[in-house]
Amino acid sequence: MTKAELIDRISEKKPGLTRKQVEVVVNTVLESIKNALAKEDKVEIRGFGSFRIRYRRAKEGRNPKTGETVSVPSKKVPFFKAGKEMREMVDGKI
Repeated sequence: MTKAELIDRISEKKPGLTRKQVEVVVNTVLESIKNALAKEDKVEIRGFGSFRIRYRRAKEGRNPKTGETVSVPSKKVPFFKAGKEMREMVDGKI
């Protein structure tokens, strides 16, 4: 599902809101999550899951084209962990 499809679905379920209003809300929520992760805050949405930052250590990698060893620096990456309710729903238990 793309962001546009999400906006369309929400607009269909909430006829009192215009598509533009729904788009503003969806964009605001996504921007808030991105900003919190940029500050290394944890974002938890009950029943859905949580987002946090994980640290990847520096390592030695290999250039697949030349086989040459290259140094890969440490970095921070966003990580999502699905909540219990979502895991059960995906697994067909709900």
